[in-house]
Amino acid sequence: MGELRKEETRDRFGEALVMLARQDRNVIAMDCDLGRSTRSFRITEVDPKRFIEMGIAEQDMISTAAGLSRMGKIVFVNSFATFVTGRAFDQIRQQIALPRSNVKICGSSAGLTEGPDGATHQSVVDVALMRALPNMTVLIPADGNQTEQIVNAAYSLRGPVYIRLSRYATTNYTTIGTPFMLGEAQVLREGEKVVLVSYGPVLQNVLTAASLLESSGVHVGVVNFHTIKPLDKNKVCSLAKQYRYIFSIEEHSIIGGLGSALSEIIAEMDGISRTATLVRLGVQDRFGESGTGDELLKKHCLDPEGIARSVVGRIEPEGGSC
Repeated sequence: MGELRKEETRDRFGEALVMLARQDRNVIAMDCDLGRSTRSFRITEVDPKRFIEMGIAEQDMISTAAGLSRMGKIVFVNSFATFVTGRAFDQIRQQIALPRSNVKICGSSAGLTEGPDGATHQSVVDVALMRALPNMTVLIPADGNQTEQIVNAAYSLRGPVYIRLSRYATTNYTTIGTPFMLGEAQVLREGEKVVLVSYGPVLQNVLTAASLLESSGVHVGVVNFHTIKPLDKNKVCSLAKQYRYIFSIEEHSIIGGLGSALSEIIAEMDGISRTATLVRLGVQDRFGESGTGDELLKKHCLDPEGIARSVVGRIEPEGGSC
């Protein structure tokens, strides 16, 4: 499954930002008093003048970034995912998405695994907000290696991009050489009756759950939807024809995230041409709470054992559920 380096996607983001800054003097970073946490501060290793600290003012940061992008700058704006997508949604809509500004919005410490800071800081609706905006591309790396690929892809893509980053450390189960194409889902393993689709660091738990299920005789496929928008419609349709059950698994609300995006496509397919039932696993229309990342994943049945129990409970009702 690739090299076993364990890291947070926000850490590799910082490394990739430094590499881009060395290559292109138009790359700049902005932050809202969280530069060391988001790792955007690392751009100062290349040029301190290309790091702009905006204070706790996400709305002002987005507006300023929009102006800088019109001057030819490639701007990576940074804050916690819940703040940059929530506080500044109006500015993102009006000044970034609508005019297609070349700004990369980096939402750090995303999802439940933001951890002890609790519900106020845990973003469980950011993907829903960003994918609803016209012209917005939404990218979510699964591990450190894929983070580097996604940051480079976002840099090369002219226009607005949302990158969801995490403080939850995982092993690298992709390699830099693993084929990566924006908008094309990655098949990590093939299955027979069930396929698990996911994105981000929780995908590590999905792969472990697949191994647990394999040991009990349930052969499941695993697919990484690192690009939530534009979603790989062709892959969704092929999965809906190939499998009996599709489980979407995400560290995000089941409302508006990957599960919703899949259901929108599957619902419009000809019923004769599809066989799959979609089951959405994730945050069940609620806010988070304080706890470690692992504790919260377990509570929401997003740990490997919880995922495996949820699958067995659906395909074999007598097997119980999470």
